[in-house]
Amino acid sequence: MAWSGVRTGLARGMSGIIGTLCVVCGAWAQQLTAPEPALPMPRGGQETTTLRVTTNEVLVPTLVEKDHGQVVYGLKAADFVVDDNGVPQQIQVQEEMDTAPVALVVAVEQGRSSALEFDKEAKLGPLLDLFLSDGKGEAALVGFDSQPQLIRDFTHSAEEIGGDLRHLAPGNGGAAILDTVGYAVDLLQSQPKEYRRVLLLISEERDHGSKRVKPEKLIERIGLTDVLVLSVSFSPSKAEFLHDAKDNGTNRILSPMGALFMAVQGLKKNVAAQIAHMSGGEYATFTRDKGFQEQVAEVAKHARNRYLISFHPTDATPGLHTLKVRLREDLGARVVARANYWAAAEQ
Repeated sequence: MAWSGVRTGLARGMSGIIGTLCVVCGAWAQQLTAPEPALPMPRGGQETTTLRVTTNEVLVPTLVEKDHGQVVYGLKAADFVVDDNGVPQQIQVQEEMDTAPVALVVAVEQGRSSALEFDKEAKLGPLLDLFLSDGKGEAALVGFDSQPQLIRDFTHSAEEIGGDLRHLAPGNGGAAILDTVGYAVDLLQSQPKEYRRVLLLISEERDHGSKRVKPEKLIERIGLTDVLVLSVSFSPSKAEFLHDAKDNGTNRILSPMGALFMAVQGLKKNVAAQIAHMSGGEYATFTRDKGFQEQVAEVAKHARNRYLISFHPTDATPGLHTLKVRLREDLGARVVARANYWAAAEQ
């Protein structure tokens, strides 16, 4: 009887311990899987939908430009070589320059050094007109400091965006660039699939205060989409284009983890430049009002003058892929194209 009582007590004790562990583990798992706080929703209360782009087809918008700024036209698929992780791909090139309607998000930093105190409407006018003058393109305006906020949902009216830019309020000193780019990508991915998606990011170079989007996650999100990022940053350094940087002549083939590490380091150093580089867009800095106008005019000129190269990857290994686009013959021109894309695992 005594031994029976001991066994009963042990059984009850173990049952209590197991029950407690189940509760603790359940709470821990709930914390790990709990969603992050939602970013602001578009006006009207409708949540944006993120569409995942598969690797069945990779789109590579590509600018070919002479040193003096003249765009090179008339190139065919045979004129390009595209390497995916060092392996040449079978490519197609849209014969005409890209004429699809554009969904544009203009993301303007409102905080920190107040270096953006200028007539934003007038200076951004050429770029807005470029995308919206055909009556088909759409633009949305996002302002951000320590978090992004949707100021104007997608509209066909450049006047509406211009009016919002005139009355853009000062921010709280934050510069949550990672959070803002992630939010803008979600907004763009909610637009019809036939639209070309463009993000114009006007900010300083480094992120200050992002809490919801980590660098690795943003790299994946950019790599899974065909969003073209055009970055114009205010900086005390001399104005220069990222795509003017000279290649050292080597064509290093990085492993997916190596490429990811380098991309993360690039985001930490200059998030505005790295995102533009990854997407195949352009990056410029300015130190004065006139410099900003010149840079926006340059970006606007190039925005539509890109070849649309596409290919079906021969290797869809999940993770970050490194792209290298070059001309088969030396034409004395610079090639600006996306540097990476992200291959999603099969589900």
